[in-house]
Amino acid sequence: METRKPPAPEADGVIEGRNAVIEALRAGTAIDKIYLQKGETDKTLGHIASKARSAGAVVVEADRRKLDAMSRTHAHQGVIALCAVREYAGVEDILRLAEDRGEAPLLVICDELSDPHNLGAVIRTAECAGAHGVIIPKRRSAGLTAVVAKTSAGAVAHVPVARVPNLPALLEELKQRGIWIFGTAADGSTPLYGADLKGPAAIVIGSEGGGMGRLVAQRCDFLVSIPMRGKLNSLNASAAAAIMLYEAVRQRMA
Repeated sequence: METRKPPAPEADGVIEGRNAVIEALRAGTAIDKIYLQKGETDKTLGHIASKARSAGAVVVEADRRKLDAMSRTHAHQGVIALCAVREYAGVEDILRLAEDRGEAPLLVICDELSDPHNLGAVIRTAECAGAHGVIIPKRRSAGLTAVVAKTSAGAVAHVPVARVPNLPALLEELKQRGIWIFGTAADGSTPLYGADLKGPAAIVIGSEGGGMGRLVAQRCDFLVSIPMRGKLNSLNASAAAAIMLYEAVRQRMA
């Protein structure tokens, strides 16, 4: 008897419809995030949410208009899943990689970076700069989707990415382990070229619109400002990450 194959996601990693998503979960397909229609009390959607959370996926409620805009088939039945292109690493895996290389840890932490193109660009730069890993929050962040993988130009295959439930708590843990936390902020009191990035360092990049959250900013050891000589007063998040990372590279090569 022929075994039925799970539904294949589209090229952009999207699976739509109740049966298709249920079959993907049963087959163990790596799901990054599932969007469920807000206000629905259908038992099937409740079952999908429960299975998804058990598998480690993020479950988000979305209104009908958002689901319609995301849909390729126009028959999403109130549920759309985004596949993960690879499994997430643990923070311990990232720190172990630095130890195995005999290098001071260099981490990139993205605080609610929701644009997948920005996250992909950050991961690409992190790989090129030799960073040991990227850390993102579980909520309100782009994940390891097909769009992120494409934008990273394949870097997601080489840079471990960890996803954590609470960034402020993570920063406290990293500080206790001797890692200095450098947050990027337009009004930061530490000029970029006065920051010492040679030792164990985690660079925090804020969201596209609001920058770092208050609790995240409070847990940074240094708030670093990048010199701005033009008429604009802010940089794209991925550009800020690149400038910070390559200053760390410059210092570590000196």
